[in-house]
Amino acid sequence: MSKPVVAIVGAGPGVSAGIARKFGGNGFTLVLLARTKESLERQVAELRSQGMDAHGLVADAADKKSLTGAFAQLHADFGAPEVLVYNAGANTICNPSELAEEDLLSDFTINVVGALTASQLVIPAMTERGAGTILFTGGMLGVHPVASRASASIAKAGLRNLAFTLSEELAPLGIKVGTVTIGGAVKPGTFFDPDLIADSFWELHTGARQGEVLYKQD
Repeated sequence: MSKPVVAIVGAGPGVSAGIARKFGGNGFTLVLLARTKESLERQVAELRSQGMDAHGLVADAADKKSLTGAFAQLHADFGAPEVLVYNAGANTICNPSELAEEDLLSDFTINVVGALTASQLVIPAMTERGAGTILFTGGMLGVHPVASRASASIAKAGLRNLAFTLSEELAPLGIKVGTVTIGGAVKPGTFFDPDLIADSFWELHTGARQGEVLYKQD
């Protein structure tokens, strides 16, 4: 029996690395997608050194054609993923009165439109299987916006609502959709350690938790 596959879009050294270790340690084949080939190769090599079945595909989350091509290759090489994790993000630091339209659109495309595109690329196979999990990396700015982070505040609110609406639509089809809304700076050795945050993604996948995890300190 082949191993289940998790596709991680926007793979990097932070939260997504913790997610990769968590799922890889639980028997998943890891397929990392990111824009930079060199970064992917480093991440894949590190995960393989820990005994995990890891692979990398170059893909730009802001480019639908790039994502579509990468997922076509993913399906051909590894089969349809059981889990999609969308971790790509962008944040122009600027107050809303000065925020350029093109910066807002660019950030929104990466934060939200890419998440929608990636989801639409896995939903058909998940629907056919009658099971699957789609997970987003959210941020507390989507709940408590900050003026100097207006672009990310708008985008994370959009991503959060995408998660809720997809969940409502897809739950009857056996597909779980969730988001981990992170309320602090990600840093190893703290409450916001990537490996600790990854536990919440795993719990959403297994069904131990549902919908949204507000990952914050009381």
